[in-house]
Amino acid sequence: MAAPAGTGYRHLLLRRDGPAATITLDRPEKRNALSLELMQELIAALGELAPDRSVRAIVVEGAGPAFSAGHDLSEMVGREPAFYEQLFQVCTELMEQVHRVPQPVIAKVHAVATAAGCQLVASCDLAVAAEEARFATPGVKIGLFCSTPMVPLSRAIGRKRALQMLLTGEPIDARTAADWGLVNLVVPASELDAAVARLVEAITRSSPLTIGIGKEAFYRQADLDEHGAYELTKRVMAANAATGDAQEGMCAFLDKRPPEWTGS
Repeated sequence: MAAPAGTGYRHLLLRRDGPAATITLDRPEKRNALSLELMQELIAALGELAPDRSVRAIVVEGAGPAFSAGHDLSEMVGREPAFYEQLFQVCTELMEQVHRVPQPVIAKVHAVATAAGCQLVASCDLAVAAEEARFATPGVKIGLFCSTPMVPLSRAIGRKRALQMLLTGEPIDARTAADWGLVNLVVPASELDAAVARLVEAITRSSPLTIGIGKEAFYRQADLDEHGAYELTKRVMAANAATGDAQEGMCAFLDKRPPEWTGS
């Protein structure tokens, strides 16, 4: 049973549905533009969910005609430099928060995701897109290069493809996004919910402790050189092997029975 959507946020809806929590960007009239307040709320919602052991995965979606059109340009005209510094600091904190929470964060993209909206998709651990979805970093067309979206985008799809998007501002379709590695799956819109549910179900088969350990280690090792990455991950794996869930999982495999996770 799905819990009612939370009302503690102005620009988000938060609901729990079994092992998943869904955060809905709820500014459809603004195409879910990432205003300063919305980003602050999204950071808070992720922080609220992070310690909840009943939440095994977090889905981020958008209400209305867009996933997210990026930053709210209407609040960016004629401001003092301090405001822009705060805005992009909060944006950075949001993208880093996506990586800090122990649960996998899945972007459920039903329509366009542009600029910082595309950045959010690239920052999520996994992404599923409807066939109609489109992705772009069009800031160059309005004199504001998508420099912060460039960070996760270039890491997801590589330099040449990222620069193509960043320098031209032209959109790519969902199939191209999947081919380039920006999203994991592309499905008909009618199958989007089911595809996300299958990902959540696959995640919940494993120990939540192990998932959290692995996610944290993934982002810590990603930008290290090979030797540094092995130095880190050998220690992580040794500590992981000593946990109760790893011992239970190995014993269950040897005994040919389903494991019983305790999160310890």
